[in-house]
Amino acid sequence: MFSADLLELTATDLSNLIAGRKVSCREVMQASLARIEALNPRFNAIVSLREPEALLAEAGERDAELARGERRGWMHGFPLAVKDLSHAAGLPTSMGSPLSPRSAARTDSLHVARMREAGAIVIGKTNTPEFGLGSHTYNTVFGITRNAYAPDRSAGGSSGGAAVALALGMLPVADGSDMMGSLRNPAAFNNVIGMRPSRGRVPGDPEQELFFQQLGTEGPMGRTVEDTARLLAVQAGFDTRVPLSSPQALPAPDALRLDDNVEGLRVGWLGSIWPDLPLAPGIRELGERALDTFRAIGCEVEPCTLDVPREHNWSAWLRLRQLLVGGKLGAYVSDPKLFAQLKPEAQWEIEQSRHLDAASLYQASLYRSNVYRAFVKLFERFDFVLAPTAQVFPFDAELHWPAEVAGVPSDTYHRWMEIVTPFTLAGLPTLNVRAGFGESGLPMGLQLAGPTHADLGVLRLGHVYEKASGWGARRPPVLA
Repeated sequence: MFSADLLELTATDLSNLIAGRKVSCREVMQASLARIEALNPRFNAIVSLREPEALLAEAGERDAELARGERRGWMHGFPLAVKDLSHAAGLPTSMGSPLSPRSAARTDSLHVARMREAGAIVIGKTNTPEFGLGSHTYNTVFGITRNAYAPDRSAGGSSGGAAVALALGMLPVADGSDMMGSLRNPAAFNNVIGMRPSRGRVPGDPEQELFFQQLGTEGPMGRTVEDTARLLAVQAGFDTRVPLSSPQALPAPDALRLDDNVEGLRVGWLGSIWPDLPLAPGIRELGERALDTFRAIGCEVEPCTLDVPREHNWSAWLRLRQLLVGGKLGAYVSDPKLFAQLKPEAQWEIEQSRHLDAASLYQASLYRSNVYRAFVKLFERFDFVLAPTAQVFPFDAELHWPAEVAGVPSDTYHRWMEIVTPFTLAGLPTLNVRAGFGESGLPMGLQLAGPTHADLGVLRLGHVYEKASGWGARRPPVLA
């Protein structure tokens, strides 16, 4: 099999071929490294790449294991680049910041350890915005990551490097993390799949704060829903060191099956969620055309609304995010020289956090609770809900963030991603599926969400929709 052909395989098919020794791990690594060498200088998706000789030697060791009848797991021999907010032993964790230590991490983050145990070979990191702030992947350490379908446009973020590496065939699957759409927005911008799992499905870092940090989560990305589901099965699972992690087990990756009868499922179309939330022209129309595909596979689709005031949702979001970001980065305040080196958006989050008090945080938690209750009420009528993944199409990569959406000025650096926030606040399993391409030829996605812990149901519906929609066949122009 030609090396380029290997990169066209789904991760599921690739795993099966490796397990059957019809394709060697060394061949897969050679193909991945060749694709990275050819395209990464232009797109800048992968950073801190390890030496090819060492990677090929590790791939050879994986082949020797298979020859002895030893298979580590579903990811045996997969090249993996870890999002540069997470630790991978032996590589620096830059977090896109010049202030991060240059020394190599000594241990893996929990989900990275699980992927390595499943047989993955860590080849490097994927680029991210500084400290993951802002849904546009650029920083002063490594530069801009460029959209796989239009290199002059944003890749989204903060898992932008992961999404681009996937779209361009550099990796079979990728990990990411999501607080404000970071597994969803870059997937939509690059026509791949990204899933924010239910709160606790993928345990967080057991060495970090364990109880307040409930907005961000690690999760999977892939070129197909099936690949994404299998990676989730690798990453997920209770860990006694992380008390809020979910005790519900998923099927093993090789045993996971998604084909299902979706006939009669009730799907609610939220549109822009709130009537006054701006969407760029064409986004709502793409979403509404996608509804026809959901109807064609047997779903009953009708419009619905989320019964919670927009200003309450946004107020909760601002305060709780400021608590978490300010708490994590607040130490920089004590050194004016270091604080001055932070990106303005990080400085803003820290400064805002210093004005929080107990009453405002308690009110934010009440508002968040009301968001969850509003979704619970919706799920009495519907099995799943849909909304656009982003409010704008991929924008100019040289911009810091969109100054306006459909003529409405952005009053914060992240207001243009407001549409993802209620799903985060409610902790719902939310899958970005492909919605198609706008008139400018740029991709967009839909958020498909279900009740908390209904991750497999979301993935099953997304899988059936994906096969019917056909948007996954549209490849980046550089690969066409």
